[in-house]
Amino acid sequence: MVKAVIQVRSTIKSAKGVRETLEHMRLHTVNHLVLLSENASTKGMLQKVKDYVTYGDIDAKTLAEVLRKRGRLVGNKRLTDEYVKANTKYGNIEELANAILKGEAKISDVKDLKPVFRLHPPHKGYEHLKRHYTVGGSLGDRGKDINRLIARMIEEERKKVRPKKE
Repeated sequence: MVKAVIQVRSTIKSAKGVRETLEHMRLHTVNHLVLLSENASTKGMLQKVKDYVTYGDIDAKTLAEVLRKRGRLVGNKRLTDEYVKANTKYGNIEELANAILKGEAKISDVKDLKPVFRLHPPHKGYEHLKRHYTVGGSLGDRGKDINRLIARMIEEERKKVRPKKE
């Protein structure tokens, strides 16, 4: 399984061990997302930073949307189906997403793809930032609910419609 990990809180005034663990995970800024394979070392790192991140099991549809809308190559170019077809053995982004979830491919297999996805803050905001997800907050393990949060964070059409003054 692949875990999607999103940094929710800043590391200002946090313990040195927490900051170092987030750096090992390549999480340097709030609202950044990384994909980590599920193993013993990853579980230990997630346990250490559980008060600063939220994580869960990402599905193929959401991963394909993240790769398509927020995947960036070196030079801040977007990841496209044509680039995936030319530089990997997969025909499009959906096939790549399925292969990543099955463990057949990694993000690093795509040449020049940045391993960190920069997301927007979630539409309608986070829940409580100092509480665990199970008690109505935003932190810790969300399971499959991480997909709904990611959908709120990659949503591009957020036009605020203001009523016209008469």
